[in-house]
Amino acid sequence: MSEDRPVWRDPRIVIARRDIRSLSREKTIVLALLIQLFVAGFSSFLVVGLTSLYDPSSVAAGEVEMAVTGDAREELVAAAAEQDGTSVTAFENESAAQRAFDQRQVDAILRGDYVPSARGPGEQIAVTAIVPEGSIRSTLIVVEVRRVLSALERQERLERTPYLDSPPVPLPETVSASQYFGFTYTILIPLLLFLPPFISGSVAVDTVTEELERGTMELLRVAPVSLLDIIDGKALGMVLLAPAQALLWLALLSTNGIAVSNPAAILLFITAVTVVVVTLGVVLGVTLQNRRPAQLLFSVLTLVLFGGAVVLPEHPATTVAKLAVDSPTLLTYGHVGGAVLLAVAGYVVARLYIGRVAAESL
Repeated sequence: MSEDRPVWRDPRIVIARRDIRSLSREKTIVLALLIQLFVAGFSSFLVVGLTSLYDPSSVAAGEVEMAVTGDAREELVAAAAEQDGTSVTAFENESAAQRAFDQRQVDAILRGDYVPSARGPGEQIAVTAIVPEGSIRSTLIVVEVRRVLSALERQERLERTPYLDSPPVPLPETVSASQYFGFTYTILIPLLLFLPPFISGSVAVDTVTEELERGTMELLRVAPVSLLDIIDGKALGMVLLAPAQALLWLALLSTNGIAVSNPAAILLFITAVTVVVVTLGVVLGVTLQNRRPAQLLFSVLTLVLFGGAVVLPEHPATTVAKLAVDSPTLLTYGHVGGAVLLAVAGYVVARLYIGRVAAESL
């Protein structure tokens, strides 16, 4: 290879460019990229609908009318008064409450009765809830019922504290947190950022195995390049693709009003994860030399590795979420550094392994 050859004419870079251009022929990959692009580009709009699936309580159900009856109806009325979007009607007669429910004058029935405590002297409140079934609104009504019951529990704990022999565990203060914030930073952003590395790894498996299955690896080796140079080029193209996508997704999220802090640290972490995944893909491709078993094993191993990350002090998705909301800890930065070290060590070991593979045997 000539010493005065420009960098962009390096065979590894040429191979990387060729593989990236060839992605336009992979319809599945293109579709996956377009879906991610759509989600990132219209995130401020989609997050409302996606959050409704993640947490139905985030969607306003309109005014939910509840009928309360039983001996403890006054307590239920007081608990429901604390909830916005919930109105109650007290019925002394349970049959009257049932008629109102059957005639759809109310959305749910809550019957509260004092019953003997199962854990000692005294009484406790047993609540029976009746809600309609078979509609989307039923889910939202159940959410409102749960809110009322949670308010009743908090109310009873506070009122009965003076009568306890020992002080109970203090209740956490209620906070008005946005469900959209939690969904965006713990679900949407990690999902958008971790999909590109897995796509890159999957494509790396395909690019290596297809060259071997079609016999075009020999054509590449006609040029003055080694097997190691060919694999380096294929890995380079896939490694560059994922952080480029991640950067685009972050830019689109920012355009939609979703601020993401520490973009440099996030991109470094995503790049390290990509190197690990792509390294696994090219090693499996060279070892198995067949697309189907290589892809199957790659999918299983990546799922096992990502799922097994729960044993770490901090899951990779948590690391990204903490960086995105600008609340990283030393442990968070330690995970970023650890991912970089793992990526470098893994790729060095992979190059040593591939360097020992006889190209003629492929």
